[in-house]
Amino acid sequence: MTSDTYSNAIVWIRVLRPFAWGGAMLLLLAPWVAMQFTHEVAWTGSDFAVFGVMLLTACVAFEMATRVARVPSYLLASLIAIGAAFLLLWANLAVGIVDEPEHAANLLFLGVLAIGAIGSGLVRLQARGMAGVLAAMAVVQMVAGGIAMRMDTQESPAFVLAFTGLYVVAWLTSALLFRKAAKSSIAE
Repeated sequence: MTSDTYSNAIVWIRVLRPFAWGGAMLLLLAPWVAMQFTHEVAWTGSDFAVFGVMLLTACVAFEMATRVARVPSYLLASLIAIGAAFLLLWANLAVGIVDEPEHAANLLFLGVLAIGAIGSGLVRLQARGMAGVLAAMAVVQMVAGGIAMRMDTQESPAFVLAFTGLYVVAWLTSALLFRKAAKSSIAE
């Protein structure tokens, strides 16, 4: 993304939209295809329904971001945040970040997503506010990781630390890009 202008944002939206929706369809189709070749993938109808809702939510979030994006940095920040949130929820539901998905520590990580969803609504997806929301998500992610490491778990503290660090980097990168988008929007 070379220049933070509205016309460049429109170009990127036109390029990314088919990849977002098409990619979601391929992701939803992938387990079904895998089930045709191996018994190790055994999804139920409810697995497909939950995954479908997750993909639809991510695609709708992308569409909402495209309605607000005035510069490419806003769009990139949104893609990082949506992608990281999607993967965090998927990991939490599929295998659990800490031990099994039912472990209480995993609820802490869902709290990060709740902060993001509520905060995004409160700031109405405006770039300056989104920068603050993503920074808050990074802080809550650190707190959740710290608490999870202190809880009675079978998971290696090094894994939880690395996982937490990866997400803190994602949230802060997104926050910085939203901050850049807010400055670029003011300059126009």
